Amino acid sequence: MNAATHQWGLTKRGLVELRDYIRILRQNWIVIVACVLLGVGVGAVYALMQTPQYSSSAKVFVSTSNGGTIGELTQGSTFTQQRVATYADLATTPIVLLPVIGDLQLDMTGEQLERKVAAVPLPDTTLIEITVTDADPALAAEIATGVSESLTTVVESIETTEATNAAGEATTGSPVQLTLVQHAAVPQKPVSPNVPLILVLAAFIGLALGVGIAVLRATLDTRIRSERDIELITDTPVIGGIVFDPKAKERPLIVHADPHSPRAESFRSLRTNLQFLDLDRRDRAFVVTSSIESEGKSTTAANLAIAVADAGGRVLLVDGDLRRPKVASYLGIEGAVGLTDLLIGRAQLADVIQPWGRDQMFVLPAGRVPPNPSELLGSTAMLEVVRELNRAFDVVIFDAPPLLPVTDAAVLTRAVGAALVVVAAGRAHKGQLKGALDVLANVDAQAAGIVLTMLPTKGPDAYGYGKYGYGYGYGYGYAPRESVG
Repeated sequence: MNAATHQWGLTKRGLVELRDYIRILRQNWIVIVACVLLGVGVGAVYALMQTPQYSSSAKVFVSTSNGGTIGELTQGSTFTQQRVATYADLATTPIVLLPVIGDLQLDMTGEQLERKVAAVPLPDTTLIEITVTDADPALAAEIATGVSESLTTVVESIETTEATNAAGEATTGSPVQLTLVQHAAVPQKPVSPNVPLILVLAAFIGLALGVGIAVLRATLDTRIRSERDIELITDTPVIGGIVFDPKAKERPLIVHADPHSPRAESFRSLRTNLQFLDLDRRDRAFVVTSSIESEGKSTTAANLAIAVADAGGRVLLVDGDLRRPKVASYLGIEGAVGLTDLLIGRAQLADVIQPWGRDQMFVLPAGRVPPNPSELLGSTAMLEVVRELNRAFDVVIFDAPPLLPVTDAAVLTRAVGAALVVVAAGRAHKGQLKGALDVLANVDAQAAGIVLTMLPTKGPDAYGYGKYGYGYGYGYGYAPRESVG
């Protein structure tokens, strides 16, 4: 494989994975939207429960005694820069805060007041900004101004030293001076809670939670929903997709009852694709089965047979489900005598095959339910019947029981030669399909193709027309077979 092919493979894989993620998001958009709305709601409640906090700031200027020379000025400036950070830390100590509590008669301790006060030196200046946050805006301004005044007093007291002048007299003074240059103003708007920010963060948290739930659901959900899920399990081709019909139980033979419906078109597409399966096999006989019950195998077999007959093919539908036969009831024919009687030698082939409809479609019912269906389907008599049917008909379709509950379908597939495995989207699980294919492989039987049924017509997994081809042909090109009876 050259570099270009490898790169194309990586690009295609990336596109498939991106498409899978988009499908997951589309499938779970209600959950995601609900989580976002829930997050916004919780954020709004949280914001409403918070007490509004107001912030007020005052500024203190730090300066030193003026020197007479450039060197003294430079030395004084360096000294001031070093002191500013120290004074900012000093502003939140008890020596500064306790006088404020006494002057303003605050009902709080020094530690409680310390949590409300923040003092920071402004970069590249000798200014200290003292900020107080409180639920009372007026009180916040009073405390900020009071802390600033208390700081100037404390610094002056600490920095005051005694010195002797040129006349030999003792003098006192401070080389550093703090000046309150900006009084704290009463704030008009609260600084917290920041409602827009809280709502945005809550929405993002809800979105992340919703996407996480969607991905977790997709990871834990092992049901087969699309062709992509089947490709992860097996290389067996998907040859048809049958759209979901809520009235399928009322009109199981949709190709006959409503030939222009989307579901009928699905069966015609399946008919067209069927002719390309196993081109090396001259015999066109297939077992229609599934992994579990209620996946639509019997209706698929019946409608496929009708579609083949509509296209001019001579087709036989055989009810190979000797446990719960349904073909006779679906087609409205007598099913008391059929395949079972043929296998035990009680009837001849021409006696049990019944014509159906106006085209060249014939039906072989199951007959009476035997006590040993698996043994009958795996008998030598069954092999002879299959050979004779292949000689007489263009296409022979066997309806068989599910693969996982019983071994009938696997035994019958070995005699017939190939199976079409019906998989109901949203019902069958990946493990069930894999187990069904393993059952066929264990008896050296071949799964020729997979038919997806109950595909949704809306939503992220909606069936797209033309995906599996259209069935507008009117002939299969088979050589005429000899008639039975």
